[in-house]
Amino acid sequence: MGPLLLLFSCWTLVGAQTPLFKLRSVTLTIEPATDLLRDANATLWCRAGVSSSGTLTHVPVYTFYKDGTKVFTKKSASSELAYPLLHVRYSNTGKYKCRVEIDGQGENSDTSKLTVTGVSVPLLQLSRSTLSEGEELTASCSAPDETGAFFFYFYVDGREMQDQPARSNRADAQLRFNGGGVRQVHCDYTVMLAPGSTKSNKSNTVTVSVRELSFRPLLEIRPVAEVFEGDQLSVSCRPEGNSNIPGGLLLLLTHGTQLLGSGVDHVNSSITAKESGEIECSFEVGNVPKKATKNISVIELFSVPRLSVSLAEVFAGDRMVLTCSSAVLVARRLTSEDISYALDSKGPPTTELGAGRFSVRAPPHPLSYTCTATARGITKHSQALLVRPKVSVVRPSITVVEQVILGRPFQIRCLSEGGSLPINYTLFRKYEPLNVTTVSTPYQQALFTATIQESDDIKLYMCEAANKPNNEGELSPRLNASVIVPLSNATLTALPAPWDVSEGDALILICGVTGTPPVTFKWYRKDGGAQLLFAGTANGRSMAHRIHAVSRDHSGSYYCEAVNHARNPVRSQTVLIEGELPVGVFYDTWRHPRPSVRLSVQVCQPSCLALSRCLSRSLLISLSRAVSLALSLLPLYFPLLSCCLSLSLAASLCLSSLSMSLLSLSCCLSCCLSLSPLSLSCFLSLSLSPSPLYLAVSLSLFLSAPWEGNEAGSGS
Repeated sequence: MGPLLLLFSCWTLVGAQTPLFKLRSVTLTIEPATDLLRDANATLWCRAGVSSSGTLTHVPVYTFYKDGTKVFTKKSASSELAYPLLHVRYSNTGKYKCRVEIDGQGENSDTSKLTVTGVSVPLLQLSRSTLSEGEELTASCSAPDETGAFFFYFYVDGREMQDQPARSNRADAQLRFNGGGVRQVHCDYTVMLAPGSTKSNKSNTVTVSVRELSFRPLLEIRPVAEVFEGDQLSVSCRPEGNSNIPGGLLLLLTHGTQLLGSGVDHVNSSITAKESGEIECSFEVGNVPKKATKNISVIELFSVPRLSVSLAEVFAGDRMVLTCSSAVLVARRLTSEDISYALDSKGPPTTELGAGRFSVRAPPHPLSYTCTATARGITKHSQALLVRPKVSVVRPSITVVEQVILGRPFQIRCLSEGGSLPINYTLFRKYEPLNVTTVSTPYQQALFTATIQESDDIKLYMCEAANKPNNEGELSPRLNASVIVPLSNATLTALPAPWDVSEGDALILICGVTGTPPVTFKWYRKDGGAQLLFAGTANGRSMAHRIHAVSRDHSGSYYCEAVNHARNPVRSQTVLIEGELPVGVFYDTWRHPRPSVRLSVQVCQPSCLALSRCLSRSLLISLSRAVSLALSLLPLYFPLLSCCLSLSLAASLCLSSLSMSLLSLSCCLSCCLSLSPLSLSCFLSLSLSPSPLYLAVSLSLFLSAPWEGNEAGSGS
């Protein structure tokens, strides 16, 4: 033992010089190692580290623990204490720690694990080595020098017969032997130690001689040659040898799990051969069972029937034929006429067609059928045939997936709400098949693509759904869907007539189209760029935009655009609105010099080239009318000059203005015929102008103007 280590420092002494101390540490070590073989010696050292101001007046207490359980405790004034383990066993395996306590102070060491390998060889002892069949002996199995919790196992001829738990290192078992002969007995054991265990080696082997009883059962079966199903077998069971037992023996005759018969001293039975198996004759003497067995091999007279259905696909309500037949027959023992068949079902009534054939209407839901075949007293059952009838399709519906636009492809959906998959869908147009698609999964759709050029063509489509082979399906109604006609022929119309509109009047611009409403209309004015004036949606094919008070500021080019659900915008022609002085108010300007502003409306095409031509023609017409007004005054004073100017102007314009050409011609005629140039020129020029209003003015001027010849005549 080493000396107690004392470390001194400055301590404050209280009272009568009681030394102060501090328990600093506790350690545990296992010597010579933590892994040892059985029968080795081990020592556990518990050491305490103490700091003290003097000699300790209290003795330390050392305590050792194994797996949390106290195994050893002792007081010692030394700074260390040994706990010896001599001839260690497997039961010494575990986790150890120690604790040191000094005057109320205590400290635990860390845990150290000790592992011991190996156990002793078990020892087997028997109470006797010779006995008769049915007698018992006592077998004792021990684990020398081992401690702990045990399980002992006893074996006869290598087969485990018993197991015994024990708190000590020894266990006893009672062994009974059936049947005579020499038997080999041994044992082994397992030491249980949480959380594991270890098993011993095999013990010594002891030989046991067992004398068999002088009698045993005798089993006889006739015939023993070829045995077919349905043959009658004669079976007898009796004891053989000396069986002088009071009250006799109770014999049992069995075939598999079936008890064929029982009796005292003998059993006779006649059975019908049905299947191969083992026949057993048995009895008990005391606690000793005795038995004799024989195997019989029965040849199958006919095979187990098989039930089949005539149709590959069965639909609810259809007639189907179920056939029950045995594939194998022993011809020398049986013919097909010797077998009778029956159909077992809980479904609709069946009609027997003969030779194992049955006609039945398929049920609307899955149903199991079985059949039986009977011959020579042997009945065999077929396996169950589960018939899952399919459901015929119902009349399909035909719809469109989205909007139908004339001239554009669209999709048609065909759907039957009932019917087993797969379903074949066929699209027809005028009863002519166009395309076929097959729907095999619940989430698949039958979709077809089509295009029509006329609205009424939508009603030419139908579809058919079919899921029966070689059978017509169900035809849908005709496709009925709204058809959107794309817009065309956009026109812009001005109301009232342009020649009747004065400054301050209202002007209505009507935009019209051909196509399917609703239609969205937009009116634009070209003023450097396209200026949106108004937009609106109508359920008809036209819509109007109103200009409430017309003025010179409204001069310009106007057009409209339209679009419907076909989303193909169309654009109208351009309408030109400009201000001018009308011819029809010429005389009013003499008496009432208040020239009113009129609007001239020219219809122009939307293209740039047509627009330029339209504007040029409008300027020429306006210029010709202004010249006509001026030249109409010249014949009053300068007839010859008027004719010459008219002819020269007509030649210079190359007859581009019809009114100018006619004006020139009228001046020439007025010179020759001495007519009033004013009346004749105005009549001809205005009457052939594009406006009906000018025609009316020219006619009134012509009728109201006097003839110069008449005036001259009257004057002379």
